Amino acid sequence: MAAKSAIAVKKPRELTEEEILKAPDKDYMNEAQLAFFKKKLLEIRDQILRNADDTGEHLRENEITTDPSDRATLEEEYTLELRTRDRERKLLKKVEKSLRMIEDGSYGYCEETGEPIGVPRLIARPMTTLSIEAQERRERVQKLYGDD
Repeated sequence: MAAKSAIAVKKPRELTEEEILKAPDKDYMNEAQLAFFKKKLLEIRDQILRNADDTGEHLRENEITTDPSDRATLEEEYTLELRTRDRERKLLKKVEKSLRMIEDGSYGYCEETGEPIGVPRLIARPMTTLSIEAQERRERVQKLYGDD
């Protein structure tokens, strides 16, 4: 009987967005909240990977057309699709980084200040690594110095 209870690992109950938003500050980035954000990030990652697969399939179809305007339209669609996938590739890196941060315990805290990023901001953009203040500061510096 003791072996059975040792095997059973208590899994935190899945929280809803509403429950996370109502949680007290002392519960910030507890096990249940981390599980919520991990699930959200994994869903985003899976969607990005599915989109990449779909694009690969679409590009392999190689529609052949002799009409120049149809060909130009197809090329424009391919270009747009590839540009979107490139943005998603960059987003995928941020998602993977956030998943690593969940594992190392630094998720939910600003990379620059160490302050909590805040649940509403993380719900809106789960892969963010900066607080609003740090992000605004960074954007002001980029605007001033044109530093990308």
